[in-house]
Amino acid sequence: MARADLDKQPGDVAAMFDGIAPRYDLLNDILSLGQVRLWRRAVARITGAGPGDRVLDLAAGTGTSTLTFTATGADAVACDFSLGMLQAGHSRWGRRSAKLAREQGGPGADRPPRDSAGRLGWAAGDALRLPFRDEAFDAVTISFGLRNVADTVAALAEMRRVTRPGGRLVVCEFSTITIAPVDMLYRRYLLHALPAIARRVARNPEAYEYLAESIVDWPAQRELAGLITAAGWSAVRWRDLSMGAVAVHVARRI
Repeated sequence: MARADLDKQPGDVAAMFDGIAPRYDLLNDILSLGQVRLWRRAVARITGAGPGDRVLDLAAGTGTSTLTFTATGADAVACDFSLGMLQAGHSRWGRRSAKLAREQGGPGADRPPRDSAGRLGWAAGDALRLPFRDEAFDAVTISFGLRNVADTVAALAEMRRVTRPGGRLVVCEFSTITIAPVDMLYRRYLLHALPAIARRVARNPEAYEYLAESIVDWPAQRELAGLITAAGWSAVRWRDLSMGAVAVHVARRI
């Protein structure tokens, strides 16, 4: 088990997520007290993708976040380096898509399980070596996954490579609460209460200890903005959600 204070080896991190894939979305809801759904919708609004846009959703896990983009009519690719996560998501949404297709009397395509024109694709890929051509996407997003990458700036530069000129980057990640006493309580929750809850409800509670430590060790909003700029992005800004427990950074490729 890789810990937050050790090198983030891709194989170790992927194996960790493989192990928690079956109950990942359920535990996210429980441990975030339902806030994760609000964060996903906020990312979709901020990204602003619509019909005709191509979105790359990195660290997509089971594809739950990717569906927020297809719901707006955009074509989106769910990309993750955990095959277990992708398999769990493809199995879940594939069954629902096939059922919908049967009910409608049409062929079973990779469509999201809702009334939407956006297409849903799947790809296995490492954020440091994305399996896509240059300038392939109108927007690239990554939610709660950038802190698990071994080289943050290199990953951000690779995201820039696959984004068209004028395209946008949206990074949603845990951050620093702007009210110091509240942030202190939040960090105590992460390091003590969250692992205790995980030990009761998760089959692999050690994974959530790693996740809690990685959140505490992650840079604050302004520092992350500096890393995004260092990777070649322009017009970097951010918006705090939940008092800064989560921050959404936005940038452009100019």
